Amino acid sequence: MSLQVSQGAATVLGAYRSSLRRRRLLLALLGVIAVAAFLLDVAVGPSAMSFAEALRALFDPDSATPLARTVVWQARLPPAVMAVLVGMALAAAGAEMQTILNNPLASPFTLGVSSAAACGAALAIVLGLAIPGLSPRWAVSANAFLFAFGAVGLLQLVIRWRGAGVEALVLLGIALVFTFNAVVALIQFVASQDALQQLVFWTLGSLGRTQWDGIAIVAVVLAVVIPFSWRAAWRMTVLRLGEERARGLGVDVGGLRFWALARISLLAAAAVAMVGTIGFIGLVAPHVARLLLGEDHRFLLPGSLLCGAAIMSLAAMASEMLVRGAVLPLGIVTALVGLPVFILLILGGKRRG
Repeated sequence: MSLQVSQGAATVLGAYRSSLRRRRLLLALLGVIAVAAFLLDVAVGPSAMSFAEALRALFDPDSATPLARTVVWQARLPPAVMAVLVGMALAAAGAEMQTILNNPLASPFTLGVSSAAACGAALAIVLGLAIPGLSPRWAVSANAFLFAFGAVGLLQLVIRWRGAGVEALVLLGIALVFTFNAVVALIQFVASQDALQQLVFWTLGSLGRTQWDGIAIVAVVLAVVIPFSWRAAWRMTVLRLGEERARGLGVDVGGLRFWALARISLLAAAAVAMVGTIGFIGLVAPHVARLLLGEDHRFLLPGSLLCGAAIMSLAAMASEMLVRGAVLPLGIVTALVGLPVFILLILGGKRRG
């Protein structure tokens, strides 16, 4: 009997180790894909420069022509780096959002983050209402960040005060979406033609305004938030087993959800504030990572980061190539590409089920 038990334990342990190896190999593959997508985004663009010339200017700028160095380092590299960082931020926020809401179809914008950011941007662009003393260059981004972060903060206060659960959180988030959308529509109604054009362009999402100081802000937010997400990986994995079981294993579900929402709001607010509204990344990237790597957040979190970076880089490249002589707003590209891909993922998951 003891021999059978030991053989069964050895079989389970072998299967577990095999699963770990497979997941690590998949993470390595996702890393290669993310790096390749980033290099493609840098090397491909609306110019006569070849792929080899672009890579030479990136890795060995001294041997490249002055024109190639200028195009790569000043025109292409900042948006490419921002695409990677924003993709990672939205994907990480989406992974945690889907876990705390126990819904793989949730995204960072489920709780009204994008609508709140659009409202803050509209107030700055159309009415000039922004933080006093702030540089005009940062007024829109700062307003968008404050409103996006404040929307989730408001939800936090209401949930903590009333002690409500996930259902109430989602319903309140939807209510905020409709409220902020109504305010934005009202502001658009009274906006001048120039201000309305600026607001519409902002809400469509774009990397064209990217500068290195904005990149630094998103990078700092990621560097601060992701370690805390990693520390909570075990508890987030346990939460996927159900709230009652998580509590039985000693997890403070209320506190876990509170701090997860704080991380989500920071990541999503920083991303939206810098590039505008970008849809489907926070929805599709974690879903792809979950299909490949499972629910264990030790693998789901880095997998989501890599998937988000790769998808955003490919979308940024596509925005420059779909229409000759024009760069499409990134939000349009992610919506057009993300929707059919997501439908295929859902249908594929149902067939496997």
